[in-house]
Amino acid sequence: MTAAPAPVTVLIVGAGDRGGVYARCAAARPDRARVVAVAEPRAFQREAMARAHGIAPDRVFRCWSGAAARPRMADAVVIATPDALHEAPAIAFARLGYSILLEKPMAPTGPACRRIRDAVARGGNVFAVGHVLRYTAYTRAVKEVVASGVLGDVVSVQHLEPVGYWHQAHSFVRGNWRNEAESTFMLMSKSCHDLDWIRHVVGRRCRRVSSFGSLLHFRRGQRPAGAADRCVDCPVARTCAYDAARLYRGLLRRGVRGWPVNVMAPEATPAAVRRALREGPYGRCVYACDNDVVDHQVVAMEFEGGPTATFTMTAFTSMKYDRTTRIFGTRGELVGDSRTIRWTDFRTGRERVVDPSRRAGRRAGAGHGGGDGGLFDAFLRAVATGDRSAILSGPDETLETHRIVFAAERARRTGRVVRVT
Repeated sequence: MTAAPAPVTVLIVGAGDRGGVYARCAAARPDRARVVAVAEPRAFQREAMARAHGIAPDRVFRCWSGAAARPRMADAVVIATPDALHEAPAIAFARLGYSILLEKPMAPTGPACRRIRDAVARGGNVFAVGHVLRYTAYTRAVKEVVASGVLGDVVSVQHLEPVGYWHQAHSFVRGNWRNEAESTFMLMSKSCHDLDWIRHVVGRRCRRVSSFGSLLHFRRGQRPAGAADRCVDCPVARTCAYDAARLYRGLLRRGVRGWPVNVMAPEATPAAVRRALREGPYGRCVYACDNDVVDHQVVAMEFEGGPTATFTMTAFTSMKYDRTTRIFGTRGELVGDSRTIRWTDFRTGRERVVDPSRRAGRRAGAGHGGGDGGLFDAFLRAVATGDRSAILSGPDETLETHRIVFAAERARRTGRVVRVT
């Protein structure tokens, strides 16, 4: 009898929300993966991950560079550091021979993305980027409908990312992705997922883009009269949609201890939330922060052969629904809401409904519609077997779609139609 392969050993670099997601994916697959080391500058997150996974003290590091200074101690590394801090660890761990799962985006600049791609090409590393939307059962079903030809030739696509009013306030006004100098621009930090997804579904290279958007609402000129710098002190908080005290205390009362509560207060206790509202960045007035990323943006895309797509990212939605897409073909139309797919055949007038969750089972309800687990499973298979065919977001694919994102942001800033190169 052939012995079962040993679990893939994993080093987690960055034990925040995304690093924690992949560590939990590993814990859910003990026969396939095991977290054996962690590097994280924040003591609470570092120690919590070390306890959760029984990591030996000599494999717990305050900085990724400490782990990179040692001989390779795991088969793979998950790099989930802040966006602006991806390049150095990715290149260092590539040189050490690690298989690499890099959280999206690859890096905030085109040259940095290319340097990462070149480093893993030289090393021959197994490499995947966290474009988790490619790995969902829903996306597979959309791709199957398009590839089957029932829609005819794809002519145009409409795709909406409804960020959500309080998610925008949490992550992109008060939080880690609020400021381009500290992270990157909004289209890259939040929506590179979506431009990548559109390219993946259309199946053709993007040739040209245009884009418009701005920071319209979350700025000082929109601040209500009499508003305080902190929500807990604010006399108009009761009438403000973005009252942080109401948001985080309400989530805590409903039993939420994970995202987003554990981001603003890692201990996720009433006392920690009170302290964070009084002292931390997540208690600030959304009209008095140092944010500069846009709160709405549209992108128009032209693909080889003539198909077009439009993408809308907006903060101003209820968060009661997920990404929605319409695909218009010469023989049919598809409407999807990230859960179910409806497509109509123009020749017969018949409508068909596809529910990918029935095929995927319980995993369809996990993070990003099952995409987190789907990506991690594909990565583990590639590391364990050497067969990289399951990785849909490798270095070349990701660099291509990141170029669309960079071009779209240039188009927004210059007011021009920009060719994707």
